[in-house]
Amino acid sequence: MPQTLIPAELLKKSNKILFIAHLALGDFTYLQNFFQAFARANPHLEVHLWVDEVRRTSDTTQWGHLQKYALYDWVEACPFFHKIYRRTYSPALYEESIREAQQEQYPIVVSLATLRPHLYAELARSISPDGLVIGMRGRVKLLTLHHLLAYRKLNASFAPFAAQRDKQAHITDVYADWFSQLSGLQLMPGERFPFVDIPAQWNQYASEKLASWGVQGLQPRDNGKLVFINPYAKTKKRCWTLEQVAELIVELQHRPQWRDSTFIVNAVPQELAHARSVIGARQLQRTELFSAEENFFQLPAILAQCDLIISVETAVMHLANAVHVPVIALMRQKNPEWVPFDHSNSIVITAARRRDWVKAVAVEQVLKVIP
Repeated sequence: MPQTLIPAELLKKSNKILFIAHLALGDFTYLQNFFQAFARANPHLEVHLWVDEVRRTSDTTQWGHLQKYALYDWVEACPFFHKIYRRTYSPALYEESIREAQQEQYPIVVSLATLRPHLYAELARSISPDGLVIGMRGRVKLLTLHHLLAYRKLNASFAPFAAQRDKQAHITDVYADWFSQLSGLQLMPGERFPFVDIPAQWNQYASEKLASWGVQGLQPRDNGKLVFINPYAKTKKRCWTLEQVAELIVELQHRPQWRDSTFIVNAVPQELAHARSVIGARQLQRTELFSAEENFFQLPAILAQCDLIISVETAVMHLANAVHVPVIALMRQKNPEWVPFDHSNSIVITAARRRDWVKAVAVEQVLKVIP
């Protein structure tokens, strides 16, 4: 049996393990399968998760939306996690969380943090002074030689993206490599398909929301198709514009097969007012604005009701695969490992040049792939 970073004997006799990660919804869409498989392979272990907030700030005006990060709704609903550390958005709560974690006396701490891994090596060791600490190890250059001091605090380390040397690698291949190195866990490609278990109350919410818009729930519909369009991502480089969204809707409404369709335009809560202004000014027919303001599961519940999803490169395009709805993904040339997992149910439109932002994808390109 090949050597693993976590010794098999230690894994067998330990009662808990802590994973540290800075997670976005897209990350967890694929990591969820590996966490679940790890927990099933080690039923004697309590799996704890530290979700680190990279936007941590002393600015109290930012705390409201940070503490309501939609990811928390999802991870806290997962039965394979026994404990979640989610109060890391302020410096004071971060320090308080460290003290709380230290009380657990974790025998094993694993950092899956790929950004500033040297800092997470220090965090992992501060949480578990005497335990086995494993973490990512970034490249050390002349100006970052001091990072070696942090990496020396690790008992073992591994490279974040070794699997990406294969240019055809998907992000799930990267995650599979991580867990294989850690414990020998093997998750075949067919076992990596993204999924989301939507609680019944949010499926009911989606049905009622569609009814309020005058839309018949679930396919097939006799009153036109339901199209979900998401132009928003965390960075401007990955966003489409609302003007492009409006143009796309107008052009589709000129097509007989899409004329009676309803269009849902997704907006992150902080952009909802602006989206309402721009979309409202165009006086688009059968067009509704949506934002998952109350709970994460509002989003996949609505997505699951749709006939087509059009999204920039963010969580929505991955969740489309998870709810088995066809998706048109608008992407840059960078990070091709993040293409949707389900090739058979996905169309990827990539910006022409490597330096192009997603908004360089023209409306005409999207129209060409819509029947």
